[in-house]
Amino acid sequence: MTRVTFIGAGSVVFTKQLLNDLLRFPEFDRLEIALHDIDPERLRVAEATARYVSRRLNANARVTASADRRTALEGADFVINMIQVGGIDGTRADLEIPARHGLLQTIGDTTGVGGVFRGLRTFPVLTQILTDMREVCPNAYFLNYTNPMTMNVWWANRVAPEIRTVGLCHSVYWTAHDLAELLGLDVAETRFRAAGLNHQSWMLEWTHNGESLYPRLAQKIADEPELQRRVRAEIFTRVGYYPTETSEHSAEYLSWFLRSESQRERFRLQPLEYLGISEENVAEFEHTRAALDAGQDIELADEATEYAPQLIHSIVTNTRREIHANLPNAGLISNLPEAEVVEVPCVVDGEGLHPVAMGELPVECVTVNRPYAAVAGAAVEAAWREDPTLVRQALLADPNATSSVTPETLWQICNELTDAHARYLPEALRVHV
Repeated sequence: MTRVTFIGAGSVVFTKQLLNDLLRFPEFDRLEIALHDIDPERLRVAEATARYVSRRLNANARVTASADRRTALEGADFVINMIQVGGIDGTRADLEIPARHGLLQTIGDTTGVGGVFRGLRTFPVLTQILTDMREVCPNAYFLNYTNPMTMNVWWANRVAPEIRTVGLCHSVYWTAHDLAELLGLDVAETRFRAAGLNHQSWMLEWTHNGESLYPRLAQKIADEPELQRRVRAEIFTRVGYYPTETSEHSAEYLSWFLRSESQRERFRLQPLEYLGISEENVAEFEHTRAALDAGQDIELADEATEYAPQLIHSIVTNTRREIHANLPNAGLISNLPEAEVVEVPCVVDGEGLHPVAMGELPVECVTVNRPYAAVAGAAVEAAWREDPTLVRQALLADPNATSSVTPETLWQICNELTDAHARYLPEALRVHV
């Protein structure tokens, strides 16, 4: 019997979506679902959610929940990681402290100062999880959803290269769907492949009946002024390839957008937007808890959208399909050597995951990727060495940070974030520089 373990299962909304996608497969009757979270109440609601989804879909899943991580991991075939170290308070610090000094972010969980400190407080927990896996389920796949994706997968392969770590994200999937809708097409009739870094990959192939859709997209943007106010439309116009992450995210990866009020207004950007999203997630958790406790129905999506259930189904049933995943750059993108983790198409079947080597990225794309790769690599190395100065030096490569504040101010921001997150950091990184 296949056993799937959810770490950080208290992310109930996401747990519900993953279970909904997973348990819709008819081959997964009587799947073992093991749930773990450090918050007892969230774990209780996650367990109630899993039982509800199984019952609603007639899946007969065997659901267990444990506050002990090793118990939940015992015998797992697949481990889905969704932890958020520091919770909403950590997110608030990552966004509000830099903002007080003039460094604005929209989401702050992938790169830049917010992404780096989110990574620094996540790495120690990843190490613990992977140590447990090495001992109780060494052959399991570790399917990571936690951001910062590139840094976390990079770290996992540094500390436990023998564990099969795969980073999964829905950004490519939704980009393809959103673009198809924009042009009035059925996404199933299009073909797409993307490559680059997670949240900054590029739609290298996007066709309909063998013809590139880029000319149609360019014309639509030229004809509709409101589309020209989208960050991603601007990036596409300047770079020539469409990026795979939302405009809100993409805005903080470059120096073009958040540095001035006029640009923020032009591109309709809301700094610190992720605080509102996080609060909405908390409200949805409360709504789900109340509904389950009252014996009421909760909403389930009709469409399967997540890659982890598809990957699990392909491996267990030997069903061939293509997804996008984040993996070590073992010759997958030849001109991005400084990125040890890249996002590429992968074929999945009963023998596992087979990444597609994409060769060279277009130089105009890789030029934009390199600062992001530099930040991620230096942050991982800083954590590995436990070097607080290198943490700050990593951010000297971040376009948004260096276009917004001086190095002196950046050092001060890092000192304040160090104090805010000290309980989650190794002792050597808890110092001011």
